[in-house]
Amino acid sequence: MSGATDAAAPENRIAVATQRQLIWWRFKKHKLAVFSAAVVLAFYMVAAFADFLAYAEPFDTQATRSYIPPQPIQWFDAEGNFRPHVFALKGKRDPRTFKLSYAPDPSDPRDLVLFAHGYQYHLFGLIPTDRHLLGLSHGSPQDAIFLLGTDQLGRDLWSRLILATRTSLTIGLVGVAMSLVLGVLLGGLSGLYGGTIDTVIQRVIEVLRSVPTIPLWMGLAAAVPNSWTPQQVYFSITIIISLIGWTELARVVRGRFLALREEDFITAAELAGASRMRIIFKHMVPSFLSHIIAAISLALPAMIISETTLSFLGLGLRPPAISWGVLLQDAQNLQTLGLAPWLLIAALPVIVVILAFNFLGDGLRDAADPYG
Repeated sequence: MSGATDAAAPENRIAVATQRQLIWWRFKKHKLAVFSAAVVLAFYMVAAFADFLAYAEPFDTQATRSYIPPQPIQWFDAEGNFRPHVFALKGKRDPRTFKLSYAPDPSDPRDLVLFAHGYQYHLFGLIPTDRHLLGLSHGSPQDAIFLLGTDQLGRDLWSRLILATRTSLTIGLVGVAMSLVLGVLLGGLSGLYGGTIDTVIQRVIEVLRSVPTIPLWMGLAAAVPNSWTPQQVYFSITIIISLIGWTELARVVRGRFLALREEDFITAAELAGASRMRIIFKHMVPSFLSHIIAAISLALPAMIISETTLSFLGLGLRPPAISWGVLLQDAQNLQTLGLAPWLLIAALPVIVVILAFNFLGDGLRDAADPYG
């Protein structure tokens, strides 16, 4: 008897579980999706603490340190003691090619410390501070640490990459948030009302989806004045991407609303006098919220790719703004890559984030149907 009770316990647990619990239990079984969720969370933590993690002022240029190669951290000193440090770099010009090369000087070690002082910034845009995760025990951090090397203008690539992560990831979040509102609202109205409203919204969607993506981006981005500040360009690119990206979600929402609008609980809400907006956002959207979450997780990488592509082609964010696409502009020239192949490191976070978001989206999509 006890054996039968033990066997029935998991079934009873599932039978009384909420939808949120069912989704979480199923999602935990998808190990790759859980790992991808941790990767995505880590990237957004980097974006939140970007200035703290960057040790050099990202816009500080210095011609004498152009194309310095990545500087490795030495973890132990000559006696074998644990002592994180870097060697000072000495520049020497080749008498035949006149190319300036840099070599570490083991006789001049520079100790690394945590929570060092550096350039001033506002943590979360509110708290003024000059503390950074990494720095030197003495001297000027931006003149001595080059973990990922420097670019043509002598700007530290590590610090610029950290700041670029914040820009590219927040564009994705803001863009998806705007697309979510447009997609749910217009798709919901289309599926709930039908008739002329449905026809007009669907024709708008078809027109937007029929236009080739790259020429549409080029036309919209070309309309952005060159005199605009980086902040104005940032928000305009976000709006442009959002205006393009809402159509697919609207189609999904419309299909779900067409299936739900004949259900008894929708009829009951209408008889109770609920408004159309209340029916959409209080009754219909929560019934397939898990599917919307899965769609968002798959839309985020598309938004990030859109911004990176636009900026890489010179149609999106422009210097002095910093994003992954802006950093990859420096890697377009083969001659430049021959001199400084480390500039391609900006492509690595793009690849990792896109893969993580797609694996996370697959896991959420599978977990969104707990009874499947």
